[in-house]
Amino acid sequence: MTLSRSTVSALLGWAAARLEQAGVEQPGLEAQLLLGHSAGWGRAFLIAHPDAVVDEAAQTAFERLVEARAERVPLAYLTGTREFFGRCFQVGPAVLIPRPETELLVEAALAALSRYPPAARPRVLDVGTGSGAVAVTLALEAPRARVFASDLSLAALRVAAANAARLGARVRCFQADLLAALRVPVDVLVANLPYVSAEELAAAAPEVRDHEPRLALLGGARGTEVVERLLAQLGEVLAPGGVALLEIGWQQAEPLRQAARARKLAAEVLRDAAGLERVLRLTHG
Repeated sequence: MTLSRSTVSALLGWAAARLEQAGVEQPGLEAQLLLGHSAGWGRAFLIAHPDAVVDEAAQTAFERLVEARAERVPLAYLTGTREFFGRCFQVGPAVLIPRPETELLVEAALAALSRYPPAARPRVLDVGTGSGAVAVTLALEAPRARVFASDLSLAALRVAAANAARLGARVRCFQADLLAALRVPVDVLVANLPYVSAEELAAAAPEVRDHEPRLALLGGARGTEVVERLLAQLGEVLAPGGVALLEIGWQQAEPLRQAARARKLAAEVLRDAAGLERVLRLTHG
């Protein structure tokens, strides 16, 4: 329904009420972000100019986005972007939205890469790359590394390749089911694979349950099945002295540590900023 009034304050008031009614956690903030996206204005401008008039095209676009957000379509899919490690990545329904906790995976990989001498060109593989946020970040932060990115989804690989090109990162993308297509040893392997259990997914927020790709979320009935498949293949592709870093669910560390040891892999767990066990660090045992 098109509003008769088109000032910033009127539109934000309507949108915040609509989003609150729909159960969105931060309705005021998200209303500002959606209006800023539609009108091409920053939040500071919206706050400083509540009486500014929004043109008809921007207002129509804004109303459409608000209604979609009220249907719990993720904000990042509506704006088409999400920030990760200080950079803006394009995202869409084909890929999982990058989360802040995944930055720990990048930090751990950069620490592993820092052990190599300046002249070295270690080979890095991001398995299940999705938007390419991890692979692109590593390519830009460690430019001497040779970075590869794989995914089972061709649609996801197109998003990753577009992000790499837009941000000027040298990343080679290829389609693969985990490590099946790999023919060369890897020095640093990173993976944010599906690790949500069927029960967890059923209880997840509508944004996650109904809109993000199940292929990138569902790790099986227990949530660990996809990671366990990777562990079964890892010993053959990890270079001597290499390290694998896997993002995991906060209750999965012990069973996955045991599974890694059964594959003769040494395992330690890194905790995220919230103190949760988040990344499994693996080396040859």
